[in-house]
Amino acid sequence: MSDYAIETVGLNFNFGNQTIVRDLSLQVPKGSIYGFLGPNGAGKTTTIKLLLNLLRSPADQVFIFGKEINLNRIACLKKMGALVEQPAIYGHLTGKENLINRCMLLGIPRIKANEMLELVGLTEAANKKSAKYSLGMKQRLGIALALVSDPELLLLDEPTNGLDPNGIIEIRNLMIELSTKHHKTILVSSHLLAEIERTATHVGIINKGRLLFQGTISELHLLSKPMLEIEVNQSNQAAEFLSKAGFENVSHTDKTITLPFISSKHSGEINTLLIENGFTVSSLYQQRKDLENLFLDITQQN
Repeated sequence: MSDYAIETVGLNFNFGNQTIVRDLSLQVPKGSIYGFLGPNGAGKTTTIKLLLNLLRSPADQVFIFGKEINLNRIACLKKMGALVEQPAIYGHLTGKENLINRCMLLGIPRIKANEMLELVGLTEAANKKSAKYSLGMKQRLGIALALVSDPELLLLDEPTNGLDPNGIIEIRNLMIELSTKHHKTILVSSHLLAEIERTATHVGIINKGRLLFQGTISELHLLSKPMLEIEVNQSNQAAEFLSKAGFENVSHTDKTITLPFISSKHSGEINTLLIENGFTVSSLYQQRKDLENLFLDITQQN
């Protein structure tokens, strides 16, 4: 039995002569929130459509809970719920009517609609026409529609796109609740790394159809080499002094010196050296490159 909710094996996909997805091997562990990241146009939505069999993948390249999707299409799709691009909502119907309509289509008792409204925090807006919903409410209704059949796996394509800060927080909290309390596996695509960092357990970074990084959030952090920042008077002379003393990769601004962080002991030795040579050190701290900049580094290098 596979440990992965989603596994792609060297997935390739072309539109005509244009390669959209190239040799993509995703591994999404069961129970994870997997942040699928990349700039706009990187191939995220195409990949999600391949995972949902909306676009046909080559044989033996897409597996859902260990089953090849082309040979087991219905069984795979029964385990999946999705919100791709815009939610498919009937604006003239209320939120509740939209959900009842989906229940009837799927042969699920209508009472499930109330349960879904409560889960996504729309009980008070249940009888309001969905055309009058805010963007955030529409996204939550879209997620409720995806969850009606109680899927084990949820695929969300840019669910916070265009939302205000409140809407982003609501979707973020909902994803965490679905993962922790309801044991759903979630693949969420985004171009906003800082947002994904708050929710995801695992990350895959894609650019131009290629997977550039895959691993846990902690493993991604390890790629970010820590730097030592020293606030010091005469930063120009202090940087020159440290370079002459044999320290490498020393840079400076008007007030600070930056060099690679090695250890707390090493930082203390630098501090002592500067003070003994007449410099005034007002602060000294370890600085990591934030994940947003790390993401830019990874995607721009490739």
